[in-house]
Amino acid sequence: MLIYLRIIKESFNFALNALRNNKLRTFLSLVGVTIGIFSIIAVLAAVDSLKKEIEGSISSLDNSTIFMGRFSFGPTDVPRWKWEQFPDVTYEEYQYIKRGVPNVYAASYTLNVQSETIKYEDKSVSNVEIGAVTDEYYDIESLQIAEGRFYNESESSSGSPVIVLGDEIAQSLFGSSAAAIGKKVRLYGQKFTVIGVLKKEGAGLFGDSKDTAVFIPVNVVRRIYGESNKNLFPFIVIKPESGVDNAEFIAMLKQKMRLFRGLKPDEIDTFFVNELQGFADFIDNITGQMNIIGLIISGFSLLVGGFGIANIMFVSVKERTSLIGIQKSLGAKNKFILLQFLFEAVILAVIGGLIGLVLVFFASLIASSFSGDFEFVLSPWNMFLGTAISAAIGLISGILPAISASRLDPVEAIRTGM
Repeated sequence: MLIYLRIIKESFNFALNALRNNKLRTFLSLVGVTIGIFSIIAVLAAVDSLKKEIEGSISSLDNSTIFMGRFSFGPTDVPRWKWEQFPDVTYEEYQYIKRGVPNVYAASYTLNVQSETIKYEDKSVSNVEIGAVTDEYYDIESLQIAEGRFYNESESSSGSPVIVLGDEIAQSLFGSSAAAIGKKVRLYGQKFTVIGVLKKEGAGLFGDSKDTAVFIPVNVVRRIYGESNKNLFPFIVIKPESGVDNAEFIAMLKQKMRLFRGLKPDEIDTFFVNELQGFADFIDNITGQMNIIGLIISGFSLLVGGFGIANIMFVSVKERTSLIGIQKSLGAKNKFILLQFLFEAVILAVIGGLIGLVLVFFASLIASSFSGDFEFVLSPWNMFLGTAISAAIGLISGILPAISASRLDPVEAIRTGM
């Protein structure tokens, strides 16, 4: 064990001497490793951060949540011209699903409408996202209330003029969440009574956040826009009961919907059932492909870095030929010489890799400071991976120079060195 520690110590000293005595040559050799590790870890960190942000933005929804409508969230075999002719899901179908489909924990009818301006006296906030949903949406997304409450089933069904504000909307109009409760705001040209304010959650990946949204009963919007407006994009959001098999539940849901719409056995579904788990898997697939592409591109930089390390090691063997001959003449084994140069190559590569990691760390800090609420994260796993890849590159690059050094004849080596 002591001999290996001695080899590592000597190899480390030789590596430092190479850095000190041949600064330019060593720098140019390590640039490839540094850039390669920087590229790989930067790509992995960026993709991990993106994935974390996306997962965080949908974390309030259970993976079993289902979105049913005339649009698909992912690729589909149904031609575009055909699904564009699909009818929208209706409020009556939502009611039918609530009472006719077993194992439904909660179902909500939602309408996607354009942003509006909300006013209170002389204050107004524009580009407010409108959440036109039924009362069950509160249970599906587990909304967090800071002040007041969410509207109930009676208010939802009757389309009462009540509203729940996002934190930022409440702060802009009233200065505090508590001050908002009971006040009347103007939206769609009519007055709504504020009955609740959501807890602050911060901005999402694409700038979307419930802090800048408001929720009103969906039947209010249905009265304003009418039943046949094609710009509403309705969806039925369904959360099955805990422990229910999603595949069986979806099969039952489709069967009930086909029955309600009177579809014949040879006719295709005129609706799409989108699983949140499927969307999460789709995100995993996309980020996985991004990782692979990034690794392939960054691999070329590492290849150049590997050749650079191999070059400096061959030069080092040539410069120390006489020393190798003396060591072997004094009884040094081939394995000792081999390990000495291998450790030196690994140490040089790891130094280049650590420089790359430091650059990624500072780049992530800078990127996070300029990207607002989006945070770039350099995980311990990625740091370990960068160090391991550096060591592997050093090991692979140093194997041939180390073998050539270990096989030198001591007499010839001393004579050549002289």
